[in-house]
Amino acid sequence: MMKHSFFARWMDLLAPRTCLCCGRRLAVGEEDLCTSCNLDLDRTDFALHPYDNDMARTFWGRVPSIEKACALMYYHARSRSADLIYQIKYGHRPELAVRLGERMGRELSACGFFEGIDMIVPVPLAKKRERERGYNQCERLAHGLGRVTGLPVATRAVERTVFQQTQTRLTDTERLANVEHAFRLVHPEPLCGRHILLLDDVVTTGATMSACASVLSPVPGLRISLCCVGFVNRKR
Repeated sequence: MMKHSFFARWMDLLAPRTCLCCGRRLAVGEEDLCTSCNLDLDRTDFALHPYDNDMARTFWGRVPSIEKACALMYYHARSRSADLIYQIKYGHRPELAVRLGERMGRELSACGFFEGIDMIVPVPLAKKRERERGYNQCERLAHGLGRVTGLPVATRAVERTVFQQTQTRLTDTERLANVEHAFRLVHPEPLCGRHILLLDDVVTTGATMSACASVLSPVPGLRISLCCVGFVNRKR
């Protein structure tokens, strides 16, 4: 134990680890979040009852083959969770998305959320948008999640064909119209008879995930579970 502690301190001197949220240097014993930020994140308890929670109910009647649904945390404006998601989307921090995916994997695995799931399908970005950003944050989240869970990541099953505008400032009706016909099924073969985890960064109205899931739903024998980093709960 002493040897491990000495080695950890020595490695921190050579390559200091920093907090995912605030960037502060981590203390020995802190994994990827400092104690302050860890306490500030408003986590959900969806993984404890994944078949019936506020996120799952958002998709009832919209995703016919839905199984489970879970979000790591609630998304609030001007909060730690909002800052994290802003950084992975607009802050040119692909490595942060991977680390956040690993954090999701560790926390949600403890509740058994990934049991029975065969692979992860990240919600795709339009090619133009991905070129501008340099990466797809959902794909990076998926790779981090896959590292921890051992689940393969399917990045070529579905593609986004159009990108009209960001969903951020749109009304519910405008969000639905904005993603209508936005996705296309490309390689369904690996998904047949599988239970997939459709992964996004934020769920607000569920429009993007519903549109993507509706394209995937016709795949024979497919079951779909949903997961995201931040969930906007309008009831709170």
